[in-house]
Amino acid sequence: MKFTSKENERKQRRREEENARRIREEENARRIKEGEENARRIREEEENARRIREEENARRIREEEENERRRREEEDERRRREEEDARRREEEDARRRREEEDAKKKFESHKKRMEQLKGQPRLPKFSVPKRYDIWLKPDLSTCKFDGSVAIELNIIADTSFIVLNAVELSIDTTFISFTHPATANSSNSNQVLKPLYVDVVEEDEILVLDFADTLPIGIGLLTIAFKGILNGKMKGFYTSTYEHNGEEKNMAVTQFEPANARRCFPCWDEPACKAMFKITLVVPLQLVALSNMPIIEEKVDGDLKTVSYQESPIMSTYLVAIVVGLFDYVEHLTSDGIKVRVYCQVGKVNQGKFALDVAVRTLEFYKEYFAVPYFLPKLDMVAIPNFAFGAMENYGLVTFCERNLIYDNQHSAAANKQRVVIVVAQELAHQWFGNLVTMEWWTHLWLNEGFATWVSYLAANHLFPELEVWTQFLNDCTEGLRLDGLAESHPIEVETNHAREIDEIFFDAMRDKKGASVIRMLQSYLGAECFQRSLASYIKKFTCSNAKTEDLWFALEEGSGEPVNQLMNSWTKQKGYPVVSVKVKDQKLVFEQSQFLASGSLGDGQWIVPITLCCGSYDVHKNFLLQTKSETLDMKELPSDRSNLATSWVKLNVNQTGFYRVKYDEDLAAKLRYAIENKYLSATDRFGILDDSFALCMACQKFLVVLLVQVLIPNSQISYKVERIAADANPELLECIQQFFITLFLRSAMKLGWEPKKGESHLDALLRGEVWTALAVFGYDPALKEASRRFHAFLDDRNTPLLHPDIRKAAYVAVMRRVSSSNRFGFENLLRVYRETDLSQEKTHVLSSLASSPDPSIILEALNFLLSSEVCTQDAVLGLAVSREGRETAWTWLKDNWEHISKTWGSGYLITRFVSSIVSPFASFEKANEIEEFFANQTEFKIVRTLKQSIEQVHINANWVQSVQNE
Repeated sequence: MKFTSKENERKQRRREEENARRIREEENARRIKEGEENARRIREEEENARRIREEENARRIREEEENERRRREEEDERRRREEEDARRREEEDARRRREEEDAKKKFESHKKRMEQLKGQPRLPKFSVPKRYDIWLKPDLSTCKFDGSVAIELNIIADTSFIVLNAVELSIDTTFISFTHPATANSSNSNQVLKPLYVDVVEEDEILVLDFADTLPIGIGLLTIAFKGILNGKMKGFYTSTYEHNGEEKNMAVTQFEPANARRCFPCWDEPACKAMFKITLVVPLQLVALSNMPIIEEKVDGDLKTVSYQESPIMSTYLVAIVVGLFDYVEHLTSDGIKVRVYCQVGKVNQGKFALDVAVRTLEFYKEYFAVPYFLPKLDMVAIPNFAFGAMENYGLVTFCERNLIYDNQHSAAANKQRVVIVVAQELAHQWFGNLVTMEWWTHLWLNEGFATWVSYLAANHLFPELEVWTQFLNDCTEGLRLDGLAESHPIEVETNHAREIDEIFFDAMRDKKGASVIRMLQSYLGAECFQRSLASYIKKFTCSNAKTEDLWFALEEGSGEPVNQLMNSWTKQKGYPVVSVKVKDQKLVFEQSQFLASGSLGDGQWIVPITLCCGSYDVHKNFLLQTKSETLDMKELPSDRSNLATSWVKLNVNQTGFYRVKYDEDLAAKLRYAIENKYLSATDRFGILDDSFALCMACQKFLVVLLVQVLIPNSQISYKVERIAADANPELLECIQQFFITLFLRSAMKLGWEPKKGESHLDALLRGEVWTALAVFGYDPALKEASRRFHAFLDDRNTPLLHPDIRKAAYVAVMRRVSSSNRFGFENLLRVYRETDLSQEKTHVLSSLASSPDPSIILEALNFLLSSEVCTQDAVLGLAVSREGRETAWTWLKDNWEHISKTWGSGYLITRFVSSIVSPFASFEKANEIEEFFANQTEFKIVRTLKQSIEQVHINANWVQSVQNE
């Protein structure tokens, strides 16, 4: 048992030892394993460290390499950028140099083109206006206006320029654009182009828009904004003043002919550039706003209203019209339903009724005569207080100087009534001849005006035969003959090379009067029916178009078979006219033509002269063309006993339808005197014979005594002229000459009396005022006293029958003939009449009488009154006809006030009236030299022709004085 225990102990010990050994082995194994593990870990760590070092080295190398690569790339990029910057700088410099060079070239091209455009007679043809949309806002208190215009243009030729007319306008260059619409095949939107250069050439009155590129061919829209001044020059868009309820107010008015639409809106301001016009006005609510067409819409916005008008038919810019003011109107309809209105100042509407009746009847007449109806839906006629001309034929809106439109049954004279008829008929004639068919250029202006003047008498004679207007037409014809008898005359068809020359031919009385006279001569030669038929054909052919003079000649030549072009060229393309001398030789009449010059000089002109003559009776007549210097007519060709030249009188230029003078040999002149004494000749032919004799006497081709023997009918203008020449030639003759004319005029005065007679003719009514005025001028004391008596009655009662309107001018002249520094009653009371009346025709009578006094100090006062604010600008010229005694006073006054006159009236034609009225009456070579010296340094080009003609007239008068002295 003991053994077992020990054994167990040994076994236990062995187990323990074995366990210890195992533990040691395990520990050793563990230590070995741990060592190995540590070694492995160390190796791994070392390996990892090595790998990390290698990776770090590799990363570092890579980074270094990357950095180096990046550095190289950055260096390359820097060099590339530097090179790119350098290249860009070079390119920019090159581009800038190219742009500068292009700009320089374009500017040089622009300057060169501008130089080419300057001074051109016409606008370039590469763009054509089709329609205008005009917006205007006039401010009548500040006398300014804002505006814009959108012009539909057709670009018809390659151009980068648009050239149109504009003057005295402030162009807003930021609001100028040309819009070209996108084409149907293009997806692009509208192309809006802005001009590179905007130039206003004031001298040529043009606006030049220079675009960077060539403009697209076709339709585009040019838009321009602008501002302007409502000027006081009575042209363009201007202000006229009127009185309402005792307060002076402004109205806005346009006067665009000949070339002043450009002062209101930029445009192609040439007659051939016809277009349609749509106008919109923004005006004070209480005012009447008129334009060419009817109103289609009015929109009220506070104190203003926007008025839109129907688009016009095609017409020229000079016919566009606008009137804004306070008016009353009367209206009537034609048989076609055309609404005709006459607009007058408030309170004067009844004075427009006569003109309204004339207008309606005249439109009916012209519709038949021209075989074409009036073209517009309405016709307005407006009386304007401040108006430079007699009237203006604006399409559908005719403007008139007030005295030419209004007629007062109680206070207007017979002459005023006739004036209204003629002026209304003339302006309405233009609605066809000028507006419907328009001259192609101002060269043909004579036809526009001359034809309208002639046809106005035709219409007046048809509608108012009692006026006997063809007898009055002789005054126009005679004035044309007087002006065209000057060496300083000119052809009525004047080639116009620049817009600035238009005024010189536009304000030309000779053009209208000679033009009307040669048209009448042609109509008389071709026959009334043939002329009318051919004229209607011409109007139909050129309706809404432009025509030249030759187009009318062709129509008349085609309709008549006569050589109209050749015939009329001799009258329109050369100045002057012939005097046809006629004598009897072997029972034959010998005719010889030569140019008539009032100076008595010889001219070299030759004409194709339509000769009309009658022998012993108006039933025995002959017409033929005198085509050479001389021709002979065998009177045996006239199958009548009265064609015997031994016993019968012969009258050439029957009824004075020809524009020429006639000089008869002594035998024929004596027989004509017999015919006049026995009243075988018409009043027209008697007047023609007297006027021819007067002209020949002035030209020193006939003695004064011979003229006086032939003066069998009263003619105030001839009488006044003869009186002045006689007084200058020999003051001792003056009383005899005055007594001669007093005796002549007194016969008619006693027959006519001072007051109108029931049923008397219109001519007698006109003659009454003329003869009593003449008797006053010649100092017939009973006439002066009776006129004074009647004038006193008129001062007490403006409606007295003692001073009928027909004799008021005579009474006023008579009153002024008795006025002196010590007797101012008549002068001061005439001024009172002027200030108190609101009738423009009455004011005209007063103004034209004030300078009739023989007292120089009164004349000076009267002339100074013309320059005062009391006299309308256009009316000042009405008072320039001074008495014989006042010529020197008037000349001194003109010189002293020339700077003011030139500044006030120099922009229009009225300044020429100052020159001609005051210069022409002189009759000495010394005075002619003095006048030339004074005007030598004056620069107003508009007076050049008038001044030359006036000085020539002084020379003519001086020669006549010498001739009378030699008698």
